[in-house]
Amino acid sequence: MELVFGSALHLHRPSLFSFTSSPSSYACKLSSSWSLDRASSSCHLYPRLSSSSRRVVNPFVVAAAVSVKSAEKERFPADIEVTETKMPHSSVKLSVAVPPAVCQECYRKVLDEFSKQLKVPGFRPGKKIPENILLNYAGRENVQRATIEAILKKTLPKAVSSVQGRALADSVRITTKFSEMEDDFSQQDVFRYDVAADVAPEIKWLSENQYKNLKVVVEIDQIVTAENASERELRRRHKDLGSLRIITDRGLQVGDLVVLDIHAETFKQDGSESEKIPSAERKGFHLDTEETNNLLPGFLDAIIGIQQGETKSFILTFPESWEQENLRGVNAQFMVECKELFYRDLPELDDSLAEKLLAGCSTLDEVKQAILQRCREIEQTAIEQATDNAILEQLSKIVEVDVPRSLFEEQGRQLYGAKLMEMQAGRRINEDQLASLSSEKTVNEFLESQRENITAIIKQMLAVVLDR
Repeated sequence: MELVFGSALHLHRPSLFSFTSSPSSYACKLSSSWSLDRASSSCHLYPRLSSSSRRVVNPFVVAAAVSVKSAEKERFPADIEVTETKMPHSSVKLSVAVPPAVCQECYRKVLDEFSKQLKVPGFRPGKKIPENILLNYAGRENVQRATIEAILKKTLPKAVSSVQGRALADSVRITTKFSEMEDDFSQQDVFRYDVAADVAPEIKWLSENQYKNLKVVVEIDQIVTAENASERELRRRHKDLGSLRIITDRGLQVGDLVVLDIHAETFKQDGSESEKIPSAERKGFHLDTEETNNLLPGFLDAIIGIQQGETKSFILTFPESWEQENLRGVNAQFMVECKELFYRDLPELDDSLAEKLLAGCSTLDEVKQAILQRCREIEQTAIEQATDNAILEQLSKIVEVDVPRSLFEEQGRQLYGAKLMEMQAGRRINEDQLASLSSEKTVNEFLESQRENITAIIKQMLAVVLDR
């Protein structure tokens, strides 16, 4: 099965050019006036993995095409030379060589611009200033940097034109460090820099027979049935109709609500210094003791019996299946203070509550049947989703594709962002913890730790496209 991608493009010159430095490369950023607009096409376009907003350090929007030319040279009349080389991970490197004539032209234009903008004592505004005076006044390093930027602004659009229609959206970047450009720059020599771009990967089945004879086993969690879910939903609605009463004469029991201040730090048996665990700490944490799915195993048992104003200390171990990988297997010392303690005063569950439990119902049986029906629909949807996931998982195992770096990062960052939003919505992290977990270092650690999972997700999506 052959897959063809392609699109016509319209190129507009940028009106602004600036740089943002990074440790490994010098990435270019163009203003919003730069655009590579896709024209309508009857061909299949390369799939976007989501509709999220674009990242900042990505100047080009290009459509994708499968074909990749290796070590191909394209020459622009009396201008620049571009050598294209195929690289790993479905990317290409463009080695750009700018002749001295272009460098000298950009240098003269930079001097003219400085001459117009600077106010040099002894020279009227707009009057041409001798080069040596202008260089001493503006600074040779500043002039050189501006010249390099002018060269890039002039040559980059032509350099990347060789990958128009093939490069993935938001994947084109300058990989040569700006400091290296400064060290190597000379008006009399060829100016060189490298540009990288990800291209649409070649997708193929490892075996046509495997694809035709695909067998899928769907695993369904039998514990969470429609009946169990409907009982929990009825209980939740019943609790919403109750009132909270302060407990003063006893400790915490299952069914109560409690407000806690939680402090946590690592516990080391060798006596070495402990460290705080910010993601496990809470202030004013509201805990419903009937809803403990997200609790650390053993936590509820450790605080049962705690009374208002009392503090309990205990040690727990994060399981190997814990969501945060850096906490798996960690022994933690918890200090938990009970700030407030409540029990629910619930009305009797009978037909008189039917309308309040579910609008339009007059009896408790009607409420139960309506909730059960809805839970069965959700259960059926879950089974269908599990089936789809199982099929996608199997497809990803029999498809061969070299996942581009930009697709990997985009999908990984979306997964991590969704994970943080879920944790924040569930009140499992506060704003300070969110800021800490949003750092570039933490995000990169997530990408690396989840590389296999992220790659599998992308392969699943690409396999679906290939199957069409």
